[in-house]
Amino acid sequence: MKKFINEVEQVENQMIQGMVKAYPAYLRKLDCGNVVVRSEKKEHKVALISGGGSGHEPAHGGYVGKGMLDAAVAGPVFTSPTPDQVYEGIKAVATDAGVLMVIKNYTGDVMNFEMAGEMAGDEDIPVRQVIVNDDVAVKDSLYTVGRRGVAGTVFVHKIAGALAETGADLDAVAGVAQKVIDNVRTMGAAIRPCTIPAAGKPGFELAENEMEVGIGIHGEPGTHREEIRTADEITDMLLGQILADIDYTGSEVAVMINGAGATPLMELYIINNRVADVLAEKGIRVYKTFVGEYMTSIEMEGFSISLLKLDDQLKELLDAPADTPAFKA
Repeated sequence: MKKFINEVEQVENQMIQGMVKAYPAYLRKLDCGNVVVRSEKKEHKVALISGGGSGHEPAHGGYVGKGMLDAAVAGPVFTSPTPDQVYEGIKAVATDAGVLMVIKNYTGDVMNFEMAGEMAGDEDIPVRQVIVNDDVAVKDSLYTVGRRGVAGTVFVHKIAGALAETGADLDAVAGVAQKVIDNVRTMGAAIRPCTIPAAGKPGFELAENEMEVGIGIHGEPGTHREEIRTADEITDMLLGQILADIDYTGSEVAVMINGAGATPLMELYIINNRVADVLAEKGIRVYKTFVGEYMTSIEMEGFSISLLKLDDQLKELLDAPADTPAFKA
């Protein structure tokens, strides 16, 4: 294993410390673990908290700031944070308007966030939750029951966070978050694995001519392995699965081409070139496109495609101001 790290057991802590030192105007770290919150607390508006295992940077700490999250909780690499950590994050950002938890659909995340929400409820903090399950590749996996939550989670952060900034109540913010979840779908593929520092070896192996289709953000298996194809052919296959899941005909969409950590921008733009052409052929109008690393898997060489079906409300909130370390609008 070759990585630019110090002690393996300090990877997550030193990463969070480095992030906070890079962006002190946005972030501060709590003393209870790897929990970051806005440097200036939002008052009298719904607060948003999200998180999960480390290794997905810039998610989730990179999305803490105006127009998105108020807190992000980072567990060990690809491992859920503890309920106590999430609870401390909720308490740190809670306002009289309540807190919305945005949870990716992985068993550990759901269980621990729900426990934290119950603890906060015992303190009379109003808490609601939504569970993101945008991955169309597989139902039930090594990490979850049902579909996994992947890169589409960033759209939930952005749109629900924008509505929260307007002063909307907790029911409305939770409602628009669920509306995004209901209308976003994602699927990905990878050609090289990542290495979890504590494991010291790749999480899986692929031959030089192989790719994993429908892979998860923790390197968990997808639908199948096959010989690698051209970028256009892979894109067509992934898009076909997404378009079969929701009827996007005649709609406007937001597109996210998300890199898994080690895929060059050159290749992501090649993928987006095909996505744009296919959607145009099908009469699906692209309202806005995001290309880059939004929900990574350490240094996995892969990508995912997300489509979000938009209406006027979602377009307005997608365009609303956001100022975070990793996402600005």
